[in-house]
Amino acid sequence: MRNGLSLIRLLLVVVLAGSLFSPVEAATVTNRYSKSKSQSISESSKTKKKMSQSRHSRPVAKSSTKKKTTRYAKKRRYYERFTGNSFADNQGANDIIAGEDQAVRRAALDALGNMNGTVVAVDPNTGRILAMVNQDLALSEGATPCSTIKLSVALTALSEGIITKDTKVNLGGGYKMDLTQALAHSNNTYFEILGRQLGFEKVSTYAHQFGLGELAGYNIPGEHLGIYPTEELDAKLGGVGKMCSFGESINMTPLQLAALVSAISNGGTLYYLQHPTTPEEAANFKPRVKRHLDIEAAIPELHDGMAGAVHYGTARSVRYSFNEEEILGKTGTCSKDGTRFGWFASYANTQYGKIVTVIFLQGGRPTFGPKAAELSGKFYRELYDGNFFAAKPAVEKTETMGAAQ
Repeated sequence: MRNGLSLIRLLLVVVLAGSLFSPVEAATVTNRYSKSKSQSISESSKTKKKMSQSRHSRPVAKSSTKKKTTRYAKKRRYYERFTGNSFADNQGANDIIAGEDQAVRRAALDALGNMNGTVVAVDPNTGRILAMVNQDLALSEGATPCSTIKLSVALTALSEGIITKDTKVNLGGGYKMDLTQALAHSNNTYFEILGRQLGFEKVSTYAHQFGLGELAGYNIPGEHLGIYPTEELDAKLGGVGKMCSFGESINMTPLQLAALVSAISNGGTLYYLQHPTTPEEAANFKPRVKRHLDIEAAIPELHDGMAGAVHYGTARSVRYSFNEEEILGKTGTCSKDGTRFGWFASYANTQYGKIVTVIFLQGGRPTFGPKAAELSGKFYRELYDGNFFAAKPAVEKTETMGAAQ
């Protein structure tokens, strides 16, 4: 009986204890206990923040590295592959030299050395070729004129009155440039803009007047014509702008360029170039005028730009060897089908007379316009040291010819 009462009392205690807490309160107590226990073993808020930053730092580092790699890749320069050889030997072995000025020829040979190219030296007041080294190349079909075409474009723009040497042309981005700077530094954008303003028809008409697209020489065996296209370059390839900045789609011969620069140096007379082959022909030489160009007023506008190219621009390598007399010129560098071309057309403007020189190089990476300018400096140096620049007897008779033959 006593044991039964004890059991009943125990059950009542249990029931009474359970009634003191509702299910919600019991759960709350349990949660509070759990939360308190969790806080006692977890990191502080500061530690959690550091751990979070640490976990996220790795992906950020990878992204940063990727960006740096991308930026580095963008800075890589593209190197064109060339198959042409910049060097050659015995380039004048097949030349006809009996009627040439031997001092000029010797200086031209020494300057060219083993660079693969040609040197054409002309008396601009008569059209006589004083020396032509590597005549096979000089008389060939020519090559892309590169930036030397800018002389023709500048004369066209000046003749048409769309610029003077002081006219500032907007190149974009608020940057402006005049003709002197554009010639000295051979700025392509400047001449692309001029070309588009002029249009293909005017550029082509003047170029033919200046002797492009026709034989420059008078009865010179083996001379090729070069190419001046009858249609504008496709717009997808740059159109007339590319023709006027790089000479794209044009083939110009060293003789054509020499004849044009001779006209610039003498005031506008375009002579037929003649190459005496015997001492007798040289002694009895008679100049032959092809035509007179209406560029006399434009020539002084070119002067500062061509002089600037030598003093501080793309042709300053002339001054490595020669500073005594004024040299005016224009460089050109470009490539086609794996061959690189280097041009420099210039004239020495001395008190005793002038001489026009065109050096054309072809080959690979060592070939470019400033290299041709450097060789020209050596050429003028040797002529100067040999007292070439001195008063010469006047030519007695000039014969005026008709249209190009």
